[in-house]
Order: sequence, then structure tokens, then C-alpha cells
Amino acid sequence: MSTGVIKKVAGPLVIAEGMRDANMFDVVRVSKQRLIGEIIEMHGANASIQVYEETSGLGPGEPVESTNAPLSVELGPGLISSIYDGIQRPLDDIMKLSGSNLKRGVEVPSLKRDTVWQFNATAKVGDKVVGGDVIGTVQETAIVLHKIMIPVKISGTVKSIKSGKYTVTDTVAVLTTDKGEDVNITLMQKWPVRVGRPYKEKLSPDTPLVTGQRVIDTLFPIAKGGVAAVPGPFGSGKTVVQHQLAKWAEADIVVYIGCGERGNEMTDVLNEFPELIDPKTGYSLMERTVLIANTSDMPVAAREASIYTGITIAEYFRDMGFSVALMGDSTSRWAEALREMSGRLEEMPGEEGYPAYLGSRLAQFYERAGKVITLGSNKTQGALSVIGAVSPPGGDISEPVSQATLRIVKVFWGLDSQLAYKRHFPAINWLNSYSLYVDTMSRWFNTKVSDDWMDCRNKIMHILQDESELDEIVRLVGIDALSPPDRIKLEAARSIREDFLHQDAFHEVDTYTPLEKQHMMMLLVLNYHKKCEFALKKGATVNELVNLPVRETIGRFKYVPIEKCSLEFDNILTQLDGDIQKAIDKGGDF
Repeated sequence: MSTGVIKKVAGPLVIAEGMRDANMFDVVRVSKQRLIGEIIEMHGANASIQVYEETSGLGPGEPVESTNAPLSVELGPGLISSIYDGIQRPLDDIMKLSGSNLKRGVEVPSLKRDTVWQFNATAKVGDKVVGGDVIGTVQETAIVLHKIMIPVKISGTVKSIKSGKYTVTDTVAVLTTDKGEDVNITLMQKWPVRVGRPYKEKLSPDTPLVTGQRVIDTLFPIAKGGVAAVPGPFGSGKTVVQHQLAKWAEADIVVYIGCGERGNEMTDVLNEFPELIDPKTGYSLMERTVLIANTSDMPVAAREASIYTGITIAEYFRDMGFSVALMGDSTSRWAEALREMSGRLEEMPGEEGYPAYLGSRLAQFYERAGKVITLGSNKTQGALSVIGAVSPPGGDISEPVSQATLRIVKVFWGLDSQLAYKRHFPAINWLNSYSLYVDTMSRWFNTKVSDDWMDCRNKIMHILQDESELDEIVRLVGIDALSPPDRIKLEAARSIREDFLHQDAFHEVDTYTPLEKQHMMMLLVLNYHKKCEFALKKGATVNELVNLPVRETIGRFKYVPIEKCSLEFDNILTQLDGDIQKAIDKGGDF
């Protein structure tokens, strides 16, 4: 064990001398208070340490002790429904020890050592197993069946295994390796957070992560195993978008990282998630969620650790064959922590003071997402989708964090403050957002939902794009300069914006829209546009068509429960035909 003494303290950065035997990224204990830190730079015998706790009161000469192990997370039963800080310390256990305020130097195991789990063995004595093979299961929550896997790089023959009640540190099986050594297997394993967990093969993401948010699923879908960025200025709804995705995305496991977020926003998450009922299972959403709360008043260095802690936990569940969705809110706060630590290390600054390695660090994080074939004898598929919020200062996405993120991700949901001010939520701007997964997933949508899905989607995008061009003309010379078909197109675009893209996150029906209902809503708006164009040719007036009674019924369709949608859809089409015919008759009389 390498030991040294503090030479210098600069905020969260501590420089210790006499650490020649220590290694990069070793976890260290700083001072007699045993504050946890990590070595991020070595100069001869001097180690630069980023401390994950408040360093006030530290001074030169105090002891520093290296654990000679990298920052790692404990992976096993007990992760689901837990609330951790950035370095995987359970906040509920810390509260029992030290009260509501976090005390420094608290050492609490990440997984509860006294909880007993029922282990059901699936492997038998004599089975040959390799890293990643499942040897048994634990029913962790009502929803999640936790698979106990052989740790990576271990293989051999099962010497003994037995079902029963165990804690995470008890031996549940013994393996004899090819070298004849016996290895004890427990319910828990450790993994260094800065190293991505291995897999056999990375697959092309070709199935959508259905979210129930119409603007996302229809116009800018994300694939299972895909990566998306949600940049937007203050107040544009980034956090609500991420909450909606965490609640409704079609993922088996959700890992939510509040990285440098406001304390009250994390409080909302902590209060809301246990009360939310998962529509697919009927149980609380916390039954399949891991929360990492690293608020803005916590030490800045822990923000970097929280991102890696979260994605390592997510990879662990991906390796079991689950579809995992990770929400990072927000990567800008993480980048600010990188900038602060880089400044204290006196590194050469890059653009806007961010370190020169900002882009590569972001890429290392996002590239750990993907749809993969996991390790092990069975070809199990797992997916890890990453959705990162970006908070550019003043909403300017030309700043370095947004630009570096855009070079990596394949889905961009650009939030617009103008839409937010108009109370149009989600405030995703349909003109500058994009998804590069649309083409690869078009076949899935056309096969699984409706054969005209992509056709409807493209027509809606064309109408919205034409509206932006027509708006320019209206601003210059007024709406009277437009031809009747163009005025009808503007009305169709308004219907798309207000009746389809606008979605109420707090309405019990409108908060989530299944794909079948999204398809019906597209058809209603497109039918209105198509039949109005037909009516114009038959002599109907624009004013009559704009004020059709059926428009209000179309607008209310999003509040119709899914089980009544088919009947209401047919009724609206019948009403539309009747209203169009009346408008044609009136036009003819005129």
C-alpha cells in the first residue's frame, strides 16, 4: 500500500508527495478524515488527486493512503430502486448514519451486506462455464429477475453450487479453473468504472426505443442501443423531456443520473418515481430504476465519477440481456467539472477554457452505448441507449460541449426557447432536429405498425417545412397574398403543431401515446388536409374549410383513451366527410 503526505490543497485538487508506488486512477484516502479521492495525474513521486468530498480544513503534512485499486462499483442484487451519490454511496444508508446532511469520510458499502436474497441456481455441478454465463437468478424486485453471472475473464467447471438464501458476500458456487484453482463466486462482483464492460459483438441498432412521445417516435426516433442529445436553454424543458423518457421509454431498466442538477429537481424525481405506476407492469417505476443523485452543491469532482458510475451499472444490466435506458442530466455540468479540474491542474486550455480532451472524453462515454451480443455461451442480446441533456449557456449550441456532442450522437432533439415561451411542449424544434436512425428503422415501423407509417411521417415533415417558407411570405406581404391551397397548407401545419406535436406531460391520457394511436392521429390530420384540397377544387371557400366543426374533434382526439380510439377514429372520419360536403355545397351556393 502506497502512502504519502499532502503537499498542496487547491479546492477539490490535492497534491500529495511520496506516492511513487501509486498508479493512475487509484482510489486514495486523504487525511485522517479518510476523504475519498482518485489519482488523475502523476509527476515523479507527486500525485494529483481529485477529491470527491469537501476539502475545507485540509492542510499540508496530512497523510494520504492509496488503496492500489481503481474506482470501482459493486454490481449485484440491491442496485434496483437504490439512490446513490456520484461514487455509489447509498444515500439512505448514509442518512441513517449521519442525518440529513452528508458528513465527510463516511464509509458505507454500496450494496447492503445484511440483506438476504433467494438464489435459484440454474447451472449444475460439472457444467463448463465462461465469463458472462448465467449460473442462477435472484428475484430482485417484482419486475426484475437479476441474473447472477460468472465474472469476466473467469472460466472453468462448476465444482459446487446450491440454491438458498444468501447475502451478496456469501459464496453461492465454487469454480475449478483450467489451472486447477478453486474460485469462489458470490452474488456480487466489482468493476472499474472507467473501463467499458466487454461484449462479443456490436450490432446495428434497427429497432426503435418507443417512448410514447409523438414528436420523438414519429419524427425523430431513437433506436434501442442508440445515443441522443437534448440541448436547450434554461426553461426549455430538458429535464421534463428526460423524466418523460425515463417514465415511458420501452426499456427494462432505467438508470437516471442527476449530474450537477438543482437539488429541487432531483427531489422531484425522488418523490415522483416511487409514486408513478409503470403502465406495462402495474408496479412502481422505482421497481426497475437506479437513481444517481449528484446535485450542484455536491463537490464538483464527483460529477465526473457519477457519469461513469451510472454507465457501468447500466452496462451490467445490459450484459444480462436487458434493454437499458440511461439518462444523463446534464453532461454540460460534467464538462464544467472537467474544466475546473483542468484549470487547477494548470493544463493548456482549449476552446472556452475546456480541456483539449473534452471531445475524446465525451466520445468515450457515448460510445459505451450500443446493441450488443453479450459474453457467455448463449448469444444473448442486450441494449444500452444513452440520452444526454446538454445545457449550453444562453442556449447557444455553437459552444464546445454541444458541438462535441453533436459530432458523436445520431439523434438531436433541439429544444427551442421560442416554443417554450409559447407553452408548446415538448419544445423540440422540428426544423433543426434530426435522427440518423430513421432510414434503418423505416422497415420496422412499416412492418410492425402500418405499411404507410413512413409515408405519413414524410408528408407531415414536408407540410411543416413548407409552413416555415410560407411564414416568411406572410411576414413580408400578409396572409392575403397566399393562394387558397397554401392557406389550407398553413392550417394543416397548425393542426400538426397543436393537435399532434403538442403533448401534455401531466395529462393522464396524453402523457403517453402508443404507436397505433400516433398513426391514427397522423391519418386524421393528413385526411383533413387532403379533403380540404379536394373541396377547394369543388368550389368550397377557405374560410369555410378553416372553420369546420370537425377540427375541434380532431384536436380532442389525443385525449381519447386507447381502448376507445378505433371507434372515435371512424366517427371523426365520417364527420369530416359530412363537414367537407357541407362546405362544398355552401361554396356552390355562393
